Amino acid sequence: MKKIMVAYVSRTGNTEKMAEFIAEGVRISGNTADVKKVADIRDEKALAGFDGYIFGCPTYHKDITAGMKTFLFVAEKANLVGKMGGAFGSSTHSGESSQMVYDTMQHVFKMDMVSLGALNLKEQAVQSPEGQRACQDYGKAVGKMFK
Repeated sequence: MKKIMVAYVSRTGNTEKMAEFIAEGVRISGNTADVKKVADIRDEKALAGFDGYIFGCPTYHKDITAGMKTFLFVAEKANLVGKMGGAFGSSTHSGESSQMVYDTMQHVFKMDMVSLGALNLKEQAVQSPEGQRACQDYGKAVGKMFK
């Protein structure tokens, strides 16, 4: 059983809900998931001890939030090279943030990212049965990377 951190920023609660659904998927895959707000992660030591990481951020003005930008600089210090990962986010219309986070994890941190790419859901879809299933499936896919 592997330990996966699901860390997120949420402005309206939608990305937080995605984080919870993704964590359910990780658990369904037979792994453990710790869900944390990035604002509660003060330094790179808080990222130690995990086998995988899934980071989430809503799109805000076609960008990632300031809190996520700060967090990514902290995460870079944690040396996540070769760790399993994924990225997700919610948006009202454009949805760039999840791909930006995914690309940072893959190309800057040199992580082994889930082949599904980044998961982005429109806010109105997050709490639908399809949105919940998409998030759970994403969590399961990251969890299955360890098998």
